[in-house]
Amino acid sequence: MNSLHQIKCGLLRWLWLIAILVFVSATLGTLGEGSLIYAGEQNAIHRIRQREQMVEKQIRLRGIKDENVLAAMKSVPRHLFVPHSLANRAYEDNPLPIGFDQTISQPYVVAYMTETATLTRETKVLEIGTGSGYQAAILAEIASEVFSIEILPELATRSRNLLNNLGYRNLTIKSGDGYRGWPEEAPFDAIIVTAAPDHVPTALIEQLAVGGKLVIPVGRLQQEITIVTKTDDGTSTVQTLPVRFVPMTGEAKVREIDR
Repeated sequence: MNSLHQIKCGLLRWLWLIAILVFVSATLGTLGEGSLIYAGEQNAIHRIRQREQMVEKQIRLRGIKDENVLAAMKSVPRHLFVPHSLANRAYEDNPLPIGFDQTISQPYVVAYMTETATLTRETKVLEIGTGSGYQAAILAEIASEVFSIEILPELATRSRNLLNNLGYRNLTIKSGDGYRGWPEEAPFDAIIVTAAPDHVPTALIEQLAVGGKLVIPVGRLQQEITIVTKTDDGTSTVQTLPVRFVPMTGEAKVREIDR
């Protein structure tokens, strides 16, 4: 009997020990999850503050006034559009590499080109050069429809997946050479080009709606933002901001050599 009693006591002690270990493990797990949630919330707040500072110091102070553009720049999480190793530099006042010899444009230049395009909630936009997808996201925050062409299939796929995951449903991306635009979807109220040819492609002007604007960097070593506005009588063209974009490749490069 004493032996049976000792066995029962031993089993009870083991059961209590197991119960205590389960309780402690569950408590620590809950605390760990809470710490992760807290860290995630703090990081999200930090990114929001970074975007607000970017807009106020880099963009608004340089003369960007369109509230829709400013709101879009505050809303889109730029750090998700750069390599993870560069996420902490995403809100700096300069372009950053995104792979494949391509870059994400300086925040101010993105804001400038977007404001220059004069977008509304009814605007239909074509973008040539999806790249990271960041400019496309800014456009999709404001415009009704955005169509974007990327010549590098890898970037087109990567950007499409990211933008889909972020919930953009008014944005269509395809892989291809954007030199001749997207005639099946024309006309466009605005066309923004994020790579520099040495001349303005005629097809892009043809695909503008009357009153629409083409905003494009033009040049080789020295480039300027060129704004082409389509009118009832033809077009008007002005050059504004000195910039430095990656060269437009594909047919644009061939025609550059032929010129």
